[in-house]
Amino acid sequence: MKIGDIEIKWLGHSGFLIKDSTPQVYPDKSSTKIFTRGKIIYIDPYNIRGDSEKADLILITHSHYDHCSVADINKIIKEGTKIILPADCQSKITRLEVPIKMQVIEPMQELTHGDIRISTFPAYNIDKPFHSKEESWVGYLVKMNGLLFYHAGDTDVIPEMQKLTGYHEKFVALLPIGGRFTMSVEEAVEAAKIIKPFLVIPMHYGSIVGTNEDAQEFCELCGEENINAKILEKE
Repeated sequence: MKIGDIEIKWLGHSGFLIKDSTPQVYPDKSSTKIFTRGKIIYIDPYNIRGDSEKADLILITHSHYDHCSVADINKIIKEGTKIILPADCQSKITRLEVPIKMQVIEPMQELTHGDIRISTFPAYNIDKPFHSKEESWVGYLVKMNGLLFYHAGDTDVIPEMQKLTGYHEKFVALLPIGGRFTMSVEEAVEAAKIIKPFLVIPMHYGSIVGTNEDAQEFCELCGEENINAKILEKE
């Protein structure tokens, strides 16, 4: 789907591609040519197609195999691709086949990549053993071309989400709904009620945990709360 000049694709599970297609005009000697900014961002690519577009920037939320997948990262890197990741992902990334740039982060940091602003946000379980707060794993806030995307990572409803209320006018939230390892459908609706995005998209379902029916239920429950929710077809 496109929101203005920003294209967002769901790649299955928790994987997304976000692409800035804003037209840019560059004059040359003979004419004025129109290009696009073309910045391509991936978040947690997993089981993606082999012919996927190459990445300028890859954001990894944590080290579990379905979020930090070396096989999938190898499909989309090019020389100079920048990968942002928590510390415990480093040993995996050293096995990549192409020279890349790497930046290690922890929650509540801010960084930039050209015109793109990125903030890391806590992601952890409250009453489950799978994603400890002490691991310093993250979700991401990505601001580009007037939009703000929140990829929550693998998380429960956490107190820090209160800080996101009214955070940005054009705020798109990507929330896990699969249960067991993350929020359930009902808990994800509660998170959406706290965050109050102008659009929420469900994720972390359809392969390892969670079903298409869960996504449909999530959107229906959001609708009852006057929250705009949309299911993206897997690319």
